[in-house]
Amino acid sequence: MLAKINETATYLKGKMQRFPKVGIILGTGLGELASQITEKQEIEYQTIPNFPVSTVEGHSGKLIIGKLGTTEVLAMQGRFHYYEGYSMQEVTFPVRVMKALGIETLLVSNASGGVNPSFEIGDLMIITDHINTFPEHPLRGKNHPELGVRFPDMSQAYSKELISKAKKIAARNTIKVVEGVYLGTSGPTFETPAEYVYFRNIGADTVGMSTVPEVIVAVHSGIKVFAMSIITDLGVPGKIVEVSHEEVQHIANQVQPKMTQIMKELIAEL
Repeated sequence: MLAKINETATYLKGKMQRFPKVGIILGTGLGELASQITEKQEIEYQTIPNFPVSTVEGHSGKLIIGKLGTTEVLAMQGRFHYYEGYSMQEVTFPVRVMKALGIETLLVSNASGGVNPSFEIGDLMIITDHINTFPEHPLRGKNHPELGVRFPDMSQAYSKELISKAKKIAARNTIKVVEGVYLGTSGPTFETPAEYVYFRNIGADTVGMSTVPEVIVAVHSGIKVFAMSIITDLGVPGKIVEVSHEEVQHIANQVQPKMTQIMKELIAEL
């Protein structure tokens, strides 16, 4: 793993024209933030040594380096998922590379299904904690001290400082936000009604198929994390309807300007 991380980081350092401290992972239907990046340099995943290639519709598959406002950023437009057949080491490999490139703060976005009965479709949820139900842990196997400690503390995986700033930004822009716990599951099926009830009973507010592995590895790497979900469907008894990936993308596309505003202003304050 160390050799691959170093090989990929060395390749990118030879290509990159600037070296940001802020990384962004853009999820389903949320790639439009990339259009706000100026002076951009784009590198296709398929040209990067050891990088997986995204196979999911709505995930473009390229690194974008440039400026969001006056802040230099490195954005992943398209992420990798466990359900695509990748190992957890492959899913989280880009976060390892980000750390090797000097990233200190990571902003993550996703689309998720709300299981909190007070949530509505189109809500923006600031993630305050997560529950990991993936069958494979991204830190399983030999630990490399160069990458992080064997038993990383996860009591504050999501930065309270960044959460506080984001809430103030949302209030300033009269954007409704909610807060809650994100549950990560393997997918690719959407949940059954019984699974939605179970996830709610064990403490989840939303459920999705990403984010948790990336956040675990970011925390292991010493990277500060902020994450948000767009609630694109509801897993609440009486409100459960048949859902498709296309519908999830549609809702995410409608709401993403609000998330973009919060992310842009938060980055400006870093």
